[in-house]
This record gives sequence, structure tokens and C-alpha cells, in this order.
Amino acid sequence: VQLQASGGGLVQAGGSLTLSCTASGFTFDHYAISWFRQAPGKEREGVACIDSRGDSTYFADSMKGRFTISRHNDRNTANLQMSSLKQEDTAVYYCATVDPLAYYCSAYARHYDYWGQGTLVTVSS
Repeated sequence: VQLQASGGGLVQAGGSLTLSCTASGFTFDHYAISWFRQAPGKEREGVACIDSRGDSTYFADSMKGRFTISRHNDRNTANLQMSSLKQEDTAVYYCATVDPLAYYCSAYARHYDYWGQGTLVTVSS
């Protein structure tokens, strides 16, 4: 199982950014995909999750209305679209997945077995 997160960068507050997660090595359309983030000195926190077919999505409260998550199973990719970005959104963002028989869209990082390498998002004032 391999996941690769990309698309991070520097953006001004109020701006938008789209992150991508490219997967390989497993049957992508059988697995939910989650995004987490980790700011300096803080624990990794759940951001969003999309089910295996893209029918259901889940967001942490602070991201609702600002972030959307989507996936393209034909391309083995999942995207996190972020808008109205705030300085507190600055973090390294990770995509992650886990055996669907184990957990489904868990908000807890410890439940995940497979992680992308992370992509840094920096929101400036």
C-alpha cells in the first residue's frame, strides 16, 4: 500500500488550495480515504474522510463549510479542496487509509496503518 500526498504550498489567508492523494498497491475503491493534519507541537488531527465509493463524507467541525473531499476511483486519487484558509490551518497534511474491515473513517490517527508522506500547507497573514 502506497499513498502520496501532494499539492501543499504557501497561500494567503482567505485563499484556496487543493491537495491530492495518489494511491497504489491496493484496491483503491474498497478503501475509505482520510486526511489528517499536524501542526508544529500539536497532535495529528482528523480533517476529513470519504467512503470507498465517494457517497459519504465526514469533516471535523472546524473544516465544515470550508473544505470538501472528493475521489476519482478510476484514477486512484482523492482530493481535499480547502478554501477560506486561516493561519491556523497551517500544518503538514497527510492522507491515510486502513483495512475497511478494521475501521471506517475513524477520526483517530492511531487507527490507521497506511500514510502518505505529508505535504506542507502554510497560510500567511
